[in-house]
Amino acid sequence: MIERVVQPYNLQKALEHVIANKGSAGVDGVSTSELRQVFTQNKTQLIEAINQGNYKVQPILGIAIPKANGSTRLLGVPTTTERVLQQAIGQSITPLFEPEFKANSFGFRPNKNARQAVGQSRDYIHQGLNHIVDIDLKNFFDEVDHCLLLNLLFQKIKCKATMQLIRQWLRAPIKINGKLHKRRKGVPQGSPLSPLLSNILLHQLDKEMTRRGHKFVRYADDFSIYCKSHNQAKATRVVIEKFLKNKLKLTINQEKSGIRKPINFTILGFGFVPKYEKGSKNNYQLIVAEKAWKRLKERLKAITRKTTPATFEERIAKINEVQRGWLTYFQGTNILGKLRDLDGWLRNRLRYCIWHHWKKPERKRKNLIRLGVDQDHAYAWSRTRKGGWAIAQSPILGTTITLQRLKKRGYVSLTELHIQLNPSLCEPPYTRPVRTVV
Repeated sequence: MIERVVQPYNLQKALEHVIANKGSAGVDGVSTSELRQVFTQNKTQLIEAINQGNYKVQPILGIAIPKANGSTRLLGVPTTTERVLQQAIGQSITPLFEPEFKANSFGFRPNKNARQAVGQSRDYIHQGLNHIVDIDLKNFFDEVDHCLLLNLLFQKIKCKATMQLIRQWLRAPIKINGKLHKRRKGVPQGSPLSPLLSNILLHQLDKEMTRRGHKFVRYADDFSIYCKSHNQAKATRVVIEKFLKNKLKLTINQEKSGIRKPINFTILGFGFVPKYEKGSKNNYQLIVAEKAWKRLKERLKAITRKTTPATFEERIAKINEVQRGWLTYFQGTNILGKLRDLDGWLRNRLRYCIWHHWKKPERKRKNLIRLGVDQDHAYAWSRTRKGGWAIAQSPILGTTITLQRLKKRGYVSLTELHIQLNPSLCEPPYTRPVRTVV
């Protein structure tokens, strides 16, 4: 196995993958932009150390990132060189495990994605399985038992050198605020191997649910089970919680877990609402969950914050990138009404940035005149005592920095992008006139 890992083509493929993924530098400070040169220079020594069993891993860098609920999640970022080696091992051992993974496991697998998981969930609901056991694992990546995981790996990987490398990465200390901390459990998020390792461990859960005949959907550590009755769902939840605790040594987040009906259930950013059609009882359509709307608005707000150092063109480019990615993911949902409201809010945020960038009253006056305002009104508006957000929503900027002018600067509205991605929305009944939002 180790010969396959350090084979030149495999290492080159892993190198290109890590560079393409970008990401932060590790404890050695080597960024992905410097990685090609550094890795090429050290490759011979690395391969020799690995073959002789002398390779020593470096600590991982702990980075706290904010979560939607206000708390933080600790990412463990290996050095870029070790990310290449981990990617190389992942590419080598994936063919050993992938054929055995269940069809209802959708996370971080070839030809599988989140939308397929959502589609499978909707299919189960349409089959009348409307009592959903929604289970959230508490700090899954921090609680993985190393001995259990290594035993599962050893069943397929008999190579001592490969197993030694994986064990070293699992046990590597984490550097937080300049101090090293020992790690005796958990898989570091931020490692190229962590998605595969999590699937290998949770495959045991998939096998148990399949053995019991449950209908389930799993995406990494997010999973749900679909039952016909509330009593069946209660019994299923008790059995699965017991299996997770006793066999996989994982704990359940009781606050976030429960038995849901479709209208109270969300999966990977999607929710469900009844679609009333004649002769149909269990027909639901997909909607965007409130948390997903909130996250989108927070991202757009960060980009259009007046204190963020960026040119107007840089803001527009970033907005277009975020909007296209978000709308591609939620493609097919009927969200035009909410998008129009969000568009109006976003345009006012851009006007606020422009107004703030003008800064001094005299500059504001001259720019208003350039935009077609007569001199008297331009003088009065430039000396207004209203706050910037009030100005952005007022006719002062609404009639000068118009939608057409924003489009000339590269702005594309969410509504336009959504219709481009969903051409069917141009057909009736969407051809009716819609209200104009400046």
